[in-house]
Parts: sequence; structure tokens; C-alpha cells
Amino acid sequence: MAVTKDHILEALRTVNDPELHRDIVTLNMVKNVAVCDGVADIKIELTTPACPLKDVIQKDVETAVMKLEGMQKVQVEFSANVAAQKSPQERAAENNPLPNVKNIIAVGAGKGGVGKSTVAVNLAVGLAREGATVGLMDGDIYGPSLPTMLGLHNKEPHVVDNMLQPFEVHGVKTMTIGVMVQSEQPLIWRGPMMQGAVKQLIQQTNWGALDYLIIDLPPGTGDVPLSLAQMLPLTGAVVVCTPQRVAQDDARRAVRMFEQLKIDVLGCVENMSYFVGDDGKEYDLFGKGGAAIMAEDMGIPLLGTIPINTALRQNGDTGNPTANFETDDSLGDELMNFVRNLAGQVSVKALGGAAQPTLSIS
Repeated sequence: MAVTKDHILEALRTVNDPELHRDIVTLNMVKNVAVCDGVADIKIELTTPACPLKDVIQKDVETAVMKLEGMQKVQVEFSANVAAQKSPQERAAENNPLPNVKNIIAVGAGKGGVGKSTVAVNLAVGLAREGATVGLMDGDIYGPSLPTMLGLHNKEPHVVDNMLQPFEVHGVKTMTIGVMVQSEQPLIWRGPMMQGAVKQLIQQTNWGALDYLIIDLPPGTGDVPLSLAQMLPLTGAVVVCTPQRVAQDDARRAVRMFEQLKIDVLGCVENMSYFVGDDGKEYDLFGKGGAAIMAEDMGIPLLGTIPINTALRQNGDTGNPTANFETDDSLGDELMNFVRNLAGQVSVKALGGAAQPTLSIS
């Protein structure tokens, strides 16, 4: 009986990739099989161009096929899956679901409680006050803060042609999962459900044309940053940190996470940097300057410092971030300093990545 293509494929199911420990047929590595008069030509697509185990795979393929009765010769040709070598960011850029958004910036932190959402909200509002068209997406699926911080609790989501229409508040377009669930309802979701929610916020929200889309990430280094890196070409990320060493340790992990995902770290911002008492004296409750040390050590810009400020807390609780820029000159100056430094880093990246300055904190 003559050997057929099906016979060869069945034999190749006994050949495992040495690293993935699954057979090369199931892994879709076998791209073509031709057989004639006992001579087989087999094309194998490797997962990396310089696979160190190519010789092992070739030997195993030849051994498996030559066991078939009547086989005289096996010729193996290798190719490389170039697409598999592209970073998630490169693949996202090729399939960008938001082509009308010029810059997408993620705001993240290595741990909770450092004021990440406060930074994201005020960054978005500050950019809008500078004349930019800005969107703000609440990517913190498990603990959405924007309904409170933007005063959205009494607003209902509006859908047109199966697209969510973003709320427009404080000069910013925004959308959050928090307006779709009851305020005290816990979102006990596994990874795929969470990823679906993030995808809906990105692809089923009518963001329109934007200069900036700011995404408030959940704390830590989990599924959401990875999902965003796979879905969106991010301009870069901002890492939020407080001055104390334990917060720096976690912020460093966040920086390394973004680097591994091939996302540029535009800089870090030190929140709760200091407190000015009624006596006019400045108190460094958490040890001012920790983020500056981390930024210098890791070679990233320090974008700004934001103080502990009662008005900042009150305006966040009442959903009025605009007041942060209008009722306290010193607070407004610190926030706008951060906003402008961030915009400057985006410009630096757009111009080809010239040297990135850092702020010196006296």
C-alpha cells in the first residue's frame, strides 16, 4: 500500500515540540506534506527563527516518517513564524481598533492605595484644560473609581447602534464598567470575563477622534495590562508611586512589567509627596523624594509630585476634579506641572525618543 499524506500526518503526531511538549501537528507547525514514490517533502514552521532545537525536531520527523513501510527518503524544510516574533504592541498596531485616537496612555501602579485613579482623572482633566480632546477609560474592572470621582453615579449608559456613548464631564469623554453594575456589586470574574469587559469598553464605546485616551489600570501586574498590550498600541505608561520604600518596590515591578510588554514608560509621578499644614510648614509624612530616587535609578523621567491635599480628596469624593485646578493655586500648579511634563514626554517619543529629562526635587 502506498504511503499517503494522511499516513505521514498520523506519524508526525508522535513528534513533540521539545519545548512545548505537544505534537507538531496539533501545534499547526506542519505547513505542507507531499509524498511521491516513497519520498516525502515536509515543511515545518518553527515558532522562532533561530530555534535551538531545530535539529532535534528534524531528526524526530525523519525517524517517525521513515518507520512507514515503503518510505525511502524524508526531506524537511523549515520556515519561521515571523508574526509570532512580533511583540504584542507590534501586533496591536497592525490591528488598531482605535485608529482615530492619537495617543493611548495607561496609568498604572504596582500596588493599590497610591492614588492611581486620582492621577489618571486629573491627568485627563488637565490635558483637556490645555485644549486637547481627551477620553478617560476606567480599566480598573474590579474596583472602578470613576463613577465617584467624576460624579457619574446617577447617570445611565446610553447605547446607539450597539455602541456605548461616552459620558462627557469636566471636558473629558469617559466610560466605566461602574455605571453598568450596582455600586456595591462585586465583580467576581475570572480572566476571560474580565478581558471581555475590557474589550467592550475599548471596542464598543464610541470614543471618536481623540488626542489622548487615558486608561486607569487596576493595581498590580495582572491580566488587564496584558490584555491592553494585546489589543491597543499604547503610546506609553505612567507609573504612580508614593514616597516610601515599600511603594517603590512595587512601582519598580510595574515599570519592569511595562518594559516586558514593550510599552514605553513615559515616567513616574510621586503622589502624596508632602503635606502643608495650617502653620504653613511642609511635612513629609511618607518620606518625600522616593519616586525621584527610583526614577533616576531606573532611567525614567519623574513627571511631577502631587501633595496630600484636603481639597484633592474632597473634590474626588464629590466628583468635581475641575475644582482642583481652580480653587487652590498651589495644587493646580503641581497638577499642571505633571500634565505638561507628560505631554512633553509624548512629544519626545513622537519626535524619535530624544534624551528624557528628569526633574530635580529640592
